[in-house]
Amino acid sequence: MKDVLHRTKNDLPEAGRAKIVELLGSRLSSCIDLYLQTKQAHWNVKGPSFIALHELFDKVGEVVEDSVDDLAERIVQLGGTPKGTSQVVAKETSLKPYPLDITSGGDHVESLSSSLAAFGTQVRSGIALATELDDADTADLFTQISREIDKQLWFVEAHSLAKS
Repeated sequence: MKDVLHRTKNDLPEAGRAKIVELLGSRLSSCIDLYLQTKQAHWNVKGPSFIALHELFDKVGEVVEDSVDDLAERIVQLGGTPKGTSQVVAKETSLKPYPLDITSGGDHVESLSSSLAAFGTQVRSGIALATELDDADTADLFTQISREIDKQLWFVEAHSLAKS
């Protein structure tokens, strides 16, 4: 059953808003999952680079959390209802499950960078769809999130690219 949009004076056509809300909801689930993955890495990293990675993963989590809020608020602006419960996120995320048995900094860098890259790809596909549906504001939001996720990916990947 499709969700009914709330009444709004937003002038985007309702059919387009419904498609955008569905898209945003999908990205919201993946973004919440990504946030939880950053916390998993933050809490469980061990090794010689512990403090640097512990602090980095926490900062990455803050950036991702801001994106969660931005996505949810855009859903409401378009007349939708954001669904951010653990049950919905577990069912609808498109990210691969984060490994629960890793502790080394290198393993967390590899896993978290893979998740950041996958989410970045999803967000960029959202830019194209929002543009196709003539929703420049959502396309702009996805562009902003894409820039931030790419930046965080760079910070995380920098820990695996250095040659000692």
